[in-house]
Amino acid sequence: MFDQLTEKIQKVFKNLRGRGKLTEENIQEALKEVRLALLEADVNLETAKGFLEKVKIKALGKDVSLSLSPGQVMIKIVHDELIQLLTPRDKNANKLKFAPAPPTLILLAGLQGTGKTTTAAKLALWLKKDGRKPGLVAADLVRPAAIDQLGVLAKEIDIPFFKPEPGEKALDVCVRAVKNCLQNNANILILDTAGRLQIDGEMMNEISEIYQKLKPTNIMLVVDAMTGQNAVNVATAFHSRLPLTGLVLTKADGDSRGGAIFSITSVTGVPIQFVGVSEKLEGLEPFFPDRMASRILGMGDMLTLIEKAEEVARQSAMNQQKLSKPSDFNLNHLLDQIRQLRKMGSMEEMINMLPGDHTQKKQMAANAPDEKKIKRMEAIILSMTTKERQFPQLLDGSRKRRIAVGSGTRADEINSLLKQYDMMRKMMKKPGIMNKAMNMMGGSPGSFPFKGP
Repeated sequence: MFDQLTEKIQKVFKNLRGRGKLTEENIQEALKEVRLALLEADVNLETAKGFLEKVKIKALGKDVSLSLSPGQVMIKIVHDELIQLLTPRDKNANKLKFAPAPPTLILLAGLQGTGKTTTAAKLALWLKKDGRKPGLVAADLVRPAAIDQLGVLAKEIDIPFFKPEPGEKALDVCVRAVKNCLQNNANILILDTAGRLQIDGEMMNEISEIYQKLKPTNIMLVVDAMTGQNAVNVATAFHSRLPLTGLVLTKADGDSRGGAIFSITSVTGVPIQFVGVSEKLEGLEPFFPDRMASRILGMGDMLTLIEKAEEVARQSAMNQQKLSKPSDFNLNHLLDQIRQLRKMGSMEEMINMLPGDHTQKKQMAANAPDEKKIKRMEAIILSMTTKERQFPQLLDGSRKRRIAVGSGTRADEINSLLKQYDMMRKMMKKPGIMNKAMNMMGGSPGSFPFKGP
C-alpha cells in the first residue's frame, strides 16, 4: 500500500539528516519533493497545496532538539498534518451508526467494478465478528451475476440472504427484507444496490427511491482506490444526490496511486470508514487516520498487526478448547490452524505493518518464508479423504501417491507435513501452542515479524 509514495517521502526525510536546523531553504527543497510525490499519487492539487502550506508554516524556524534530527522533526510535523487531513470534521463520523430500534440499514452504492458486492459480504463478516447479526440483501438487478455472487458469499460466511423473487424490483426486495429480517435472525441489513459503468439517471433514481422509502441509517459509497482522483469525482457526484455517511475504499492493497485516500474526505466532507486491503473476505479494515498516516510514512501499524494476531490466537484457543484431549488433534484441526494463519494476510502485508525503512522491509519480505509452502500444505490436507484426515496413520505409500497427484505436490512434502503434524500433536500439552505452530508452518521462530500476543 503506497509503496512508491512511502519510499519517496522516506528519501526526502533522509536527505534532511545532518542538518542542524530546519531552514526555509531546506524546508522548501523537502516540500518540493513531497509535492511531486503527492501529485504522482494523484492527490487533488488543492488538497496537496493546502497540506504542504500547513506543514511549511509549522516547520519554519522550528528548532531541532538534541534528541531529534531535522528529518525526525519533519516526520512528526507531516505525520500530525496527515492525521488532520484524513480525519473528518466530526471525529466520530467514521464509525457506523446503529438504529435505536432494529433493523439498522446500511445502503451500499457504487459503480460496477469497485468490488461493491464483495464489500457487502466483507462488511457482513466484520459485523458478525463484532457480535452483530447482519443480513445481506441482493438489490442489484442490473448485473444478474451479482445476485448469485452475493448468495454464494452469504452461504460461505453463514449470513441470512434475501434475494428478489420473480417480478420484484430492487425496492421491493429491500422492503420485504426489512419486514422479515428479525424472523430470519438479522437485525442489520446490508443493501447491495445496482452499479453502472458510469453514473446515470436511472441508477440514481433507483437508489434515491430506496433511500426515500427506507431512510437507511448508513449510506456508504464503495470506491476504487486505484482510480485516484476519479474516485473523488465519483464521490462528489453521488454525494450531490445522496447524503453519504461514509466511504469504503477498495483495492487499497494494489499498486495504486492512492491519492483518493488523501483527497476524498477533504473534498467531499464524507469520512472514510473502511478500507479493503485484500481479496479475502477478512480483508476489510476499519479506517483509522492515525494508523493510516503511520503506514504512509513507513512508521508501521503495530496496533492493527497486534489485533490480527490476537484474533488468530483467540480462534486457536477456541479450537483447542473443542478438543476433549490432546490425542484428538488430527489433520482437520491442523487445517483450521493453517487457515487461521492465512487470515492474518500475506507475509508482505504483515511486514509492511512494522516500523522501519522501506528498503529494509522489502529485503525482509524477500527473505520471509515462502507463502506457497503454506498453500501447498493446505492443498495436501484437502486432497485427503475425511477418514485420512481423522486417522493420519492410515496414510501408506499408495495413499500418499494418490494425494500427491491430487494436490500437485511430492511424496516428500507429504512426509514433511506429517512430521510437523506429529510434532504439533506432541506440543498440544504445552503452553503457547499457536505461536509454536505458526513458526513450524512458516519456518524458524525468527522468520516471523511478530511473536503473537
